[in-house]
Amino acid sequence: MDERQVEPRPAQFEKAVYLVSCTKSKLCVPAPAKELYAASSWFSKAREYVKRQKQPWFVLSAKHGLVHPDEVITPYDCTLTDMGPAERLRWAERVLAELQQHLEGVETVTFLASVPYRKLLIPALLGRGFCVSVPMEGLRQGEQSQWLKEQLR
Repeated sequence: MDERQVEPRPAQFEKAVYLVSCTKSKLCVPAPAKELYAASSWFSKAREYVKRQKQPWFVLSAKHGLVHPDEVITPYDCTLTDMGPAERLRWAERVLAELQQHLEGVETVTFLASVPYRKLLIPALLGRGFCVSVPMEGLRQGEQSQWLKEQLR
């Protein structure tokens, strides 16, 4: 074996992408997405959790769509619940189009996101043959924070 070669990681770690929803709490200045929402304790825990998975991850932003964690964005005050059904559908179509560029070789899309941020995306992803995981399904906000805290131990 060439000493420059690296042993590949197990397949289970090769084929996933994580999607983390934005939060209402934000910094008041432009910042990389991974930092903009760090004013939220929930987001900080979710960010640390996905970083430990050593997989690609993105932020689902109501205003900006799919955002790479290093992309600098400005603070905003917009949520999917503020949008009407047609606007939410356009948002989901935009996110799916942007996400498609990052799904080659991906088998599982994991959501750390509330129902409004995944409601329209999950059926579309399942319809395209992807597995979908929602590890905090059914947990309330405080329970999600506790779950994340336990995962980070």
